Amino acid sequence: GLLAYPAGCVVVILNPWENTQRHILNTSRYPQTAPGTPQNGHRPAVRVWDVEERAQVLALHGHKHGVACVAFSPSAKYLVSVGYPHDMAVNVWDWKKNSLVASNKVSCKVTAVSFSEDSYFVTVGHRHIKFWFLDSSRELKINETVPLVGRSGLLGELHDNVFCGVACGRGQMLGSTFCISSSGLLCQFNEKRVLEKWIVPLANCLCLGEELIFCGCANGTVRIFQGRDMRYLSDLPKPHPLGVDVTQAPPLSPRLHAACWDTDVISFAKQICLWRTAWWALEGSSPQNAAPFGHDLTLSPSP
Repeated sequence: GLLAYPAGCVVVILNPWENTQRHILNTSRYPQTAPGTPQNGHRPAVRVWDVEERAQVLALHGHKHGVACVAFSPSAKYLVSVGYPHDMAVNVWDWKKNSLVASNKVSCKVTAVSFSEDSYFVTVGHRHIKFWFLDSSRELKINETVPLVGRSGLLGELHDNVFCGVACGRGQMLGSTFCISSSGLLCQFNEKRVLEKWIVPLANCLCLGEELIFCGCANGTVRIFQGRDMRYLSDLPKPHPLGVDVTQAPPLSPRLHAACWDTDVISFAKQICLWRTAWWALEGSSPQNAAPFGHDLTLSPSP
C-alpha cells in the first residue's frame, strides 16, 4: 500500500516498496494534515483528493474554526469530520454527492476518530469516548441533514482519562473497539460500549490487523498483542542505528559499556568473567591480561 503524510501545504504519497514519492500540492494557503485533509483558519474545509490524478475532487465546508480529524467509512461512501473545540461539530458526509447527511455536537476536545464495519464510528478525546450510529433508513427517506445519534462509552474507573487514539476491530475482532489513553493504557470496549479490560503497554498509538494489535510505545518500540484476549506476543525488532552498513555482517564481539549495564547484563558479565577464569586455569594460561570487572568488556569466543 501507499503511505501519505503532510509536509506543509504538500501531501507526500510514499510507495515504501519502490522507495518512490509523488506529491499533491494544495493551492490554498493553509497547511494539510492528511489526505481527506482537514484545515484550520478562515473557512476551513475537508479536501478530498484523487491520488492517481493528484487533483482535488471537492472541498466540504461544514466547520467554522477548524477540522481536528477525519475518517472514511470502510466502504468509502461516507466521510466523518470532527471540528476543533470551538466548533464542536461532528459531521457525516456523503462526499460523492457533496451532501451533509448527519450532524451533531460534542462537548469536549476530540483527538481521534475511527469507523467500524458495522455502520458506526467512534470518537475519543478528553474524558470522552462516544459511539455514533448511522440510521440508514432515515437517510434514504429524508433528503436533508438528520441528527446524528451518539452513545457514550461506559468508562468505569477510567472516566478521568484523556484518550488519544482509537481503532475499531475488524475480522475476528469485529464488534470490539480499542483505545489508547495519554497515560499509555490500551483499553478494549465490547459491542455494548462497556470497558471490558485494559493493560499497560505504555503505548502512544495503535493499529489493528484482523487478529493482531500493534502498539507504538516509548523508545521506538512496537509491541504486538493478540486481539481476542490482548495477550502480549512480542516486540518488533528495531531498525539499525544510523550509520550502520546493513550490507555488512555484524561484528562477532559487540562491546558492552559498563556505564549502561542493568542488573541482568552485570550478572551475565560476571558469569563470563568466571567462565574465562576457569578456562585460563584449565589451559594453564595466565589471566594477567584480563581487564578488571567494571571496565569495557569484549564478548568473544575464547582462543
